[in-house]
Amino acid sequence: MNIKQLPDEMIHRQQEFISAVAEMNMGKTLTAFVDTYGCQQNEADSEIIRGILCEMGYIQVDDESDADVIVINSCAVREHAEQRVLGNVGQLIHVKRKRNCFIAVCGCMVQQPQMAEKIKKSYRHVDMVFGVHALPRFPELFYRALTTQKRVFDIEASDGVIAEGLPVLRKDKTKAWVSIMYGCNNFCTYCIVPYVRGRERSRAPGMIVEEITRLVEEGCRDVTLLGQNVNSYGNDLSEDIDFSGLLELINDIPGDFRIRFMTSHPKDATPRLFDTMAKCEKVANHIHLPFQSGSDRILGLMNRRYDSTKYRELVRYARSKMPDISVTSDVIVGFPGETDEDFDGTMKLVEDIGFDGLFVFIYSKRSGTPAAEMEDPTPRSEKVKRFQKLFDLQDEITARKSAGLLGTEVDVLVEAVQEEQNGCNLLARTESNRPVYVKGDSSLVGTFTKARITDSSKWGMYGELV
Repeated sequence: MNIKQLPDEMIHRQQEFISAVAEMNMGKTLTAFVDTYGCQQNEADSEIIRGILCEMGYIQVDDESDADVIVINSCAVREHAEQRVLGNVGQLIHVKRKRNCFIAVCGCMVQQPQMAEKIKKSYRHVDMVFGVHALPRFPELFYRALTTQKRVFDIEASDGVIAEGLPVLRKDKTKAWVSIMYGCNNFCTYCIVPYVRGRERSRAPGMIVEEITRLVEEGCRDVTLLGQNVNSYGNDLSEDIDFSGLLELINDIPGDFRIRFMTSHPKDATPRLFDTMAKCEKVANHIHLPFQSGSDRILGLMNRRYDSTKYRELVRYARSKMPDISVTSDVIVGFPGETDEDFDGTMKLVEDIGFDGLFVFIYSKRSGTPAAEMEDPTPRSEKVKRFQKLFDLQDEITARKSAGLLGTEVDVLVEAVQEEQNGCNLLARTESNRPVYVKGDSSLVGTFTKARITDSSKWGMYGELV
């Protein structure tokens, strides 16, 4: 099996550093706050950081002003996310003066050398910076910073490794993110992810099955498999397994739970994937399949390696196998050189497909990517207009789809107690990932039940338990 996995002795060494910090903290009441920006993979990484800090003796708190250790897990996908991180890190100087807390910044943003250098020079109150590839060595880096009282920076470039056996602390007992692979090989021209997260590397299927089995036994009812491109899972493994084969293995795990996954790249989505989804009763009839643009010319410039015809065919086949499948997607508006005609192609594709949900983004220039060097004559004001036009179209489609479910009964998983709105105090979710707000006892959290849809809006649906 060709897996770039850290040897057990290296993981044991990190456990020794965890124990050393825990011994230093013995008899003290210390707190930690981990703030996460960006994607679900970042949240999964933060769960590892929380798990490590918990074993070191730090109690998790929900407010940075109450924390002795603050970790900011950053995102680099869009400039706006980076600016938010830098703004919030800057404000932490006031907390530092008040509590003399330890501040660390990690994640994709600081994996970029220029961003790490910016924090080093301009944010002197930050004690530690580490990139995504240094995450498995967080205990060692943290111990070094505490014992030397010196700033620690580790952003070494790497194709990436897999670290099994690090502690994980999940906030949610009903739902869980489970990483099945890391990195990306696609190099879409607008995307910084392959440069900061390294090459694709798949976890061993046995390790994934073992982790999910344990989660289900502990009461988890909704598992989302994570990867930059889950459809390429297994390409780097010596054993004969692909993503569809992994879904079948997980579907065979005993217990009552749902399986979700993200993200799927259309170039690697195949009829076999949808056939597998249709026959595996635990796999939710929902797929997040980013199309990014409805213009074949722009898709070529993006290096997406499919066209709008193939995308339509994929959705058509998926719906032939699962008529009730929900399809959500991502789209970028204002990619360099996008014309009115290109944008019209995107609007047409959205109308034709009828997505259940759409995440719309205005193109964000990322230094170091090929798209950053492309001519971009379209003014920002025009991009904003296109964004709003597409956003409004999807709102209409979503509201129409939700209204079409009025009076029907749907299976839902009750996920959480929420602040009451319209008389509903529970958040539930359908198999197709639609939120449904219902009224009921808090003991229902973590259980499957039925709800009759009584009202709807573009943001979700309201129902009564059956």
